[in-house]
This record gives sequence, structure tokens and C-alpha cells, in this order.
Amino acid sequence: MKKGLKYLLIVLAILLLMLSSAIGWGIAQYNKVISMDERVKAQWAQVENQLKRRYDLIPNLVETVKGYAKHERELFEKIAEARTKYFQARTVNEKIQRSRQLETVLSRLLLLREAYPELKANESFLKLQDSLEGTENRISVERKRYNDAVRELNTYRRTVFGRFFAALAGVGEAQYYEIPKAEKEVPKVKF
Repeated sequence: MKKGLKYLLIVLAILLLMLSSAIGWGIAQYNKVISMDERVKAQWAQVENQLKRRYDLIPNLVETVKGYAKHERELFEKIAEARTKYFQARTVNEKIQRSRQLETVLSRLLLLREAYPELKANESFLKLQDSLEGTENRISVERKRYNDAVRELNTYRRTVFGRFFAALAGVGEAQYYEIPKAEKEVPKVKF
């Protein structure tokens, strides 16, 4: 009887060890998906910081260009409208869409320098353009980091256990920040 009790205790100890390992693994997986979700949110915050920087530069750039291109009123209105719509957006998806709209209009603004040679020589315009180009580079870097975090989370969510733990934690699929179709096209230069 003592020998049977000894084996029973060993089996119970092994089962308890296996159960505690399974629980520990489950907790680790749950924490992993939460961590991935937080990384996506943090990376989006970085993208937003750079977008905010862009949106703060735009009014100064527009005011500088207005003096040279008074008849480009429609373009300035579209820029102001796109900027306003961005700040009215509530979700990451909406903000990505609004940012894409502004990028398209902003590229038209920067093309004005070709139509107005005296604008090209304006020191304020050149400084603002440099600042905006630097900001666009920062946005590009942060967009890549954000998309990397989204890819990691979405890939994990598609795994067998990842799907379960993501649902358990209430973590949904994250949206990629992709380049607008207009920016993928090769610009046409006319002389």
C-alpha cells in the first residue's frame, strides 16, 4: 500500500507540475498579445507625433506660398480642409485615411515652386520646405516601425493559440499605414 501511495503522489506531483506549466504558458501568451497591442499603440503615437509636426508646419508653408501664388486659392482651401479633417478623425483608420488625403494635396503645394521661380529663392520657403522634408522622412521611419508592430501582432493573431489569446484579451486586427496610391505613381514632369 505504501508503494501504491508513493506512485500516486508522484503521478499527482507530475500532473500538478504540468498544470502549473500550462497555466504559466497561458499567462505568458496572454501577456504577449497585450504587449504586442501596446507596441502597436505606442508606434502609432510616434507616427502621430510626426504627423502633428507636419500639420504644425503646413500653415507657415501655406502663408509663405500664398504671397506668391494668390490664384491657387483652391489648393490652399483643400490643404486647410484636409488638415481639419485629420484632427476631427477619431480612429487610427480614419487618421490614416485623412493623412493620405493631405499627402496628396501637399505634394501639389510643393510642386508650386516649379511654377514660381521667385518662390524657389525665398529663404522662408526653403527653410519650411527643408523642415517639411525632414518631417516626411521621420513620418516614413515611424510608419515603417508602426507597420512592423502591426505585422507582428497580426501574424501572431493568425496563429492557432494567438487567435485564442487575442480574442481573450480583446485585441483585434491592427490596420497597416500604407502609402496612398497617388504616391506610388511616378510623377509626371512637364516643361
